[in-house]
Amino acid sequence: MAWQLETLDPVFVERARREGVDALGQPAQRRPAEGGEPFRDALRRARPGETLILAGYSPFRQIGPYREYGPVFLAAEPQQEPLPGLSSLLSRAGEGAYLGERVALRAYDDEQSMLEAVLLPTREAEATLARWEARPEIAFAMLRFPAHGCYALRLNRSE
Repeated sequence: MAWQLETLDPVFVERARREGVDALGQPAQRRPAEGGEPFRDALRRARPGETLILAGYSPFRQIGPYREYGPVFLAAEPQQEPLPGLSSLLSRAGEGAYLGERVALRAYDDEQSMLEAVLLPTREAEATLARWEARPEIAFAMLRFPAHGCYALRLNRSE
């Protein structure tokens, strides 16, 4: 698959952990996890009692009408576990998996304008991404949690 996973900007993660400040300059919140919160930096669900950080973040790199900030959870401490691969993330859905049974998938061009958006079962996302590979105008894609609309991860075209 011609997509490279991107979680959170490492500069944002370090600032949120060290200084307690989010991408908008607001105080980030530290709290114990209830369990199940999606850690965007580790692409896994939090375990009950783990310390998490809740902070505002934008996965967009340019100013424009689609740029938005939203809440993300990240682990309060750096994670040692390797990140799962995209195929693994998309094939594991449901209870305890990072992504749920359904996912919102959005395609964007170089100007960060949305070209297409779909809501589909997570296990069908790989086929949509394969179809999008044939469209050179698609520069990156984003997966979102459909119930809350929150950012899950960004997929950049591999070089």
